[in-house]
Amino acid sequence: MFSFIRPFIFNIDPEKAHDLAIKSLKYNFLPESMFVVKDEEVLNLKLFGKKIKNPIGLAAGFDKSAEVYNEIFKLGFGFVEVGTVTPLKQYGNNKPRVFRLEKDEALINRLGFNNDGSEAVSQRIENNIPNGFLGINIGPNKDTPDMVGDFIKCAKTFFPLGDYVTINISSPNTKGLREFHNKELLHKLLSNINKIRIESNFKKSFLLKISPDIEDSFIDSIIELSLQYQINGLILTNSSDGNRENLIDKNKNETGGLSGKPLRDLSNNLIKKFYKKLNGKLPIIGVGGIDSGKSAFKKISSGASAIQLYTGMIYKGPTIVKEIKKELISELKTKGFKSITEAIGSDVN
Repeated sequence: MFSFIRPFIFNIDPEKAHDLAIKSLKYNFLPESMFVVKDEEVLNLKLFGKKIKNPIGLAAGFDKSAEVYNEIFKLGFGFVEVGTVTPLKQYGNNKPRVFRLEKDEALINRLGFNNDGSEAVSQRIENNIPNGFLGINIGPNKDTPDMVGDFIKCAKTFFPLGDYVTINISSPNTKGLREFHNKELLHKLLSNINKIRIESNFKKSFLLKISPDIEDSFIDSIIELSLQYQINGLILTNSSDGNRENLIDKNKNETGGLSGKPLRDLSNNLIKKFYKKLNGKLPIIGVGGIDSGKSAFKKISSGASAIQLYTGMIYKGPTIVKEIKKELISELKTKGFKSITEAIGSDVN
């Protein structure tokens, strides 16, 4: 069905097509049973102390304002991450701001954290109890004079909601945000987050989302501070503002974050580097270029405990999770693994 309607969808402006997808999901017309596969129990795992049905998550950026997460769970995802949410509602950057690179199976976006704001999003989640494992991705407003303060405001708002909160320091579309990869600024941010977490007594998992464009010299300090301030996991990686050398699509020089197939090896290599140094101390969620069971397995065998996708669903449609589950199960059987957790890091020397 998707292959039939895809040419029509791809003739629409990417952002309008996304809005159409959100509206379509609200009708909730696809039965959950349609996305179940045989032997799915081998994909069960524990993530941040909770059992989930499979390691396939939807990355932040699709359901920015938490409008359709329960409908997305029905597509077969093991978990969903909404956002990025900022303290105040904001429009984001000027349009056009999303570009398909069809020849490269990629996207470039410079959306700039467009969302309904933390108050509206938190009320929405309170009024629509999640039917699955929900993450909430937070960030600062574009024109804020105090980015750390914005992170703290969002953290306080979303402490009681969802299953984990992701601190997004890695979008290339908010000026100054990636500076938080530097040790001094990251120390300031995480120490403040940890302080209010201790004071509030909420046992909430906190994750840190990392850029694929960091130098290797940043890895040790990110791990050190993540462990010191009790971060519960790392998301590797966000979109890239580089990595354009081998692209062929006419949109390759648009400013913004590149996602999709061209990020696959870049993120896998960084996952392996972090996995080796972490030595099992923190789980990794792998993101970047996942559009099949084989690419999902490669993320997991590189050291990811779970994975997230977004661009892959744009190109493959809503049945992508079902297909990934089938292929993942086949990969596990072929390689002699009895569960998905056995495969984590199996390709790391």
